[in-house]
Amino acid sequence: MSISQKLHTKLVQKLILTPSLQQAIKLLPMSTLELSELLNQEMVENPMLEEVPTEELQPIEAAQEKAEEKKPDNTKDTWDDQDYEYFFGDYLDDGYKPRTASEVKELPPIENTLSTAASLSDHLLWQLSMQTDDAALREIGEAIIVNLDDDGYLVATVEELARMGPWPTEEVERALSLLQSFDPIGVASRDLQECLLLQLRHLGMQGTPAERIVTEHMRLLQNHQVPELARKLGISIDELKPHIEVIRHLDPKPGSRLNPSQSQYVIPDVYILKVEDEYVAVLNEEGLPQLRISPVYRRLLDKGSMENTDETRAYVKDKFRSALWLIKSVEQRQKTIHKVASSIINFQRDFLDHGIEYLRPLVLRDVANDIGMHESTVSRVVTNKYMHTPQGVFEMKYFFHSGIASSFGEAVSSVTIKQRIRKLIEQEDPKKPMSDSKIVSILQREGLELARRTIAKYREELKIPTSNQRKVLY
Repeated sequence: MSISQKLHTKLVQKLILTPSLQQAIKLLPMSTLELSELLNQEMVENPMLEEVPTEELQPIEAAQEKAEEKKPDNTKDTWDDQDYEYFFGDYLDDGYKPRTASEVKELPPIENTLSTAASLSDHLLWQLSMQTDDAALREIGEAIIVNLDDDGYLVATVEELARMGPWPTEEVERALSLLQSFDPIGVASRDLQECLLLQLRHLGMQGTPAERIVTEHMRLLQNHQVPELARKLGISIDELKPHIEVIRHLDPKPGSRLNPSQSQYVIPDVYILKVEDEYVAVLNEEGLPQLRISPVYRRLLDKGSMENTDETRAYVKDKFRSALWLIKSVEQRQKTIHKVASSIINFQRDFLDHGIEYLRPLVLRDVANDIGMHESTVSRVVTNKYMHTPQGVFEMKYFFHSGIASSFGEAVSSVTIKQRIRKLIEQEDPKKPMSDSKIVSILQREGLELARRTIAKYREELKIPTSNQRKVLY
């Protein structure tokens, strides 16, 4: 068996991601804030990049006239016979100028910004410091406080807390009893039943039917089995009503009001504006630095300059390429977002005019075919992006939903169906709430053929309880 070397010609197709293409793909899913941070970081790392000073910003026409008045440089750098100024002249002096949305309303004033309130742990630690001078009791109390969840419930057992010290179990119980007397009443409870009992006892309702309901018959109360509950307690429904009302007004999450969810402001990436009778997409580029190639560093590419070494020119040339790739990638990103937003406008015109009830089914493939791009590109564009529309601010992903065909030959968005279910339940008689089967019948009359399990699924996604749990008997 002999071993020999031979040459063969073979034609193959390969997908090669160039650095510029990789960079463009990386920029697509970024939000405006993330892009701004990246550009500022690139300006720090790449000396060829600089931000156009505000006082130098001028209209494109004026910049072009100024460029024409300049005399040609006798020592022009051809850079290996490639006239880069011909190909990239738009980026050399004035950079890429983002389109501004001057007609867009200003952001909320600083007065509307919420201040940070004291947390539940701060509130409890202050009370603990005021209630006892016992150092050991304070230490145990602090351990209990750090083991409370956002709703104020204790997530560790007494035995687990005792092993943290180690402390005697009796001392942990004493510290827990002290904390359970703090404001808000019900905090440091181990379950819902204990939380409600603490609040009832604080109201002086020991030994009442209300306490018996919480202690022995919570399941009947949760299932709205009022007649059965009255029979178990040996009282009439009329006598039972006041006790149920007291329980209904107790706070099942006493810690939540001192641990409110922080308001988060969303800065839209795209504004949808109505100009005359048409909607147009305007990119929000406020805060994005306007980049350009630094004229000072670009002169280092001049071959006629004797003080520039080959090493210097090689370094500057590499940074020059990186800067051009970045500027071009940013411009391509903005153009792609604008295309996707404009396509969404075309598909969702009725939603922009009339609201959620007119949201039509839409999938990524529809937009991809409309703008001549791949679905993966559209998916990256709508990630972490928000649109300000006449109907409110929505995530761009919100406009993409599956549809259900109606008997009238039109497809209806699942979001529209959920909105219809919500309205039907809001308008129902609380004493006779509609079952899922009843909602199915109503939607069938409106031309929507849906299974009962689909209605149940949508109702659960809307966090609406069952008809039995919604029922009000009095």
